[in-house]
Amino acid sequence: MKSNFKTAFVAGGFAVAMATGVFIGQALASQPHMQSALDALRTARSELVAATANKGDHRLKSLDYVDQAIAEVKSGIEYAE
Repeated sequence: MKSNFKTAFVAGGFAVAMATGVFIGQALASQPHMQSALDALRTARSELVAATANKGDHRLKSLDYVDQAIAEVKSGIEYAE
C-alpha cells in the first residue's frame, strides 16, 4: 500500500513539473520578439568579449550598454508574464 502511495506521489510531482515546464515554455513563446532580441544581445556580447584590444574604452562601454540592454529585456519579459 505504501508503495502505491509513493508511486502516485512521484507521478503527481512529475506531472506538476511537466505542466510547469509547458507554461514557462508558453510564456517565452508568447514573446518571440523579446526572446529574439535577448538572443541577439547575448551574441553581441560574446562578440565584444572576443574582440581584441579595448578600442579606446569603446569596447568596454559597449559591453556595459549591452549588459544593461540584456537586463532591460529580461525585465520586460518577466513583467509580461
